[in-house]
Amino acid sequence: MNNIKKSDVSVIIRTKNEERWIGHTIQSVIDQLEKPEIIVIDNNSQDKTLDIVRHFIQEPKLSTTKNTNPNFTKIKILKVTDYTPGKSINYGVSKASNDYILIISAHCVLNKINMKKHKKDLNNHVAIFGNQIPKWNGKKISKRYIWSHFVNKEVVNMYSKLEDRFFFHNAIALYKKKILKKEIFNPNLLGKEDRYWANQVIKINKSILYDPKIEVDHHYTLNGNTWKGIG
Repeated sequence: MNNIKKSDVSVIIRTKNEERWIGHTIQSVIDQLEKPEIIVIDNNSQDKTLDIVRHFIQEPKLSTTKNTNPNFTKIKILKVTDYTPGKSINYGVSKASNDYILIISAHCVLNKINMKKHKKDLNNHVAIFGNQIPKWNGKKISKRYIWSHFVNKEVVNMYSKLEDRFFFHNAIALYKKKILKKEIFNPNLLGKEDRYWANQVIKINKSILYDPKIEVDHHYTLNGNTWKGIG
């Protein structure tokens, strides 16, 4: 576990019928970050997603120095109407209490993160995104197509020949909150809000760092956009 200041990070997770993986996602975040604030933005889930989320909520009356279970944390559950990816992220940022924002997919499991290093890097870059290990029913998938971007070395302003634009991915990404309050995501886009955001900020001479020292397992879901190709 990283030795970081309590309540240093607000984690935004967007959900829609994510009962299979959401518990794994939240547990991995709690394991890697010390008592983060978690903000769940739900898009009308009809399964047990929110019931599972509630199992991780710390009861304030039990949050004493002598009685604090490490497997619970502060969680806000928010609902959004007329969902778009950008709108939900912007909403989560507006409700975040902390200076750093971590966005993670509801079917990703956080394997590693080095907040001490990443904080320093955020003094020079507006965002950092990390390595993704694609998994289908537990099996690692060869990194072809979109997955080929997730290499084992740092890259500044990664350019995608596949997409013919700068590449960035919000399945696991870290920011300073003040950046996201100034440079918001386009709330009208139905997808690829991360790539459009990246190309927007790079045009105004900002830089984005890809750092494999942040890593997640990205699990297959039937409706997962990343699994549909390069878009």
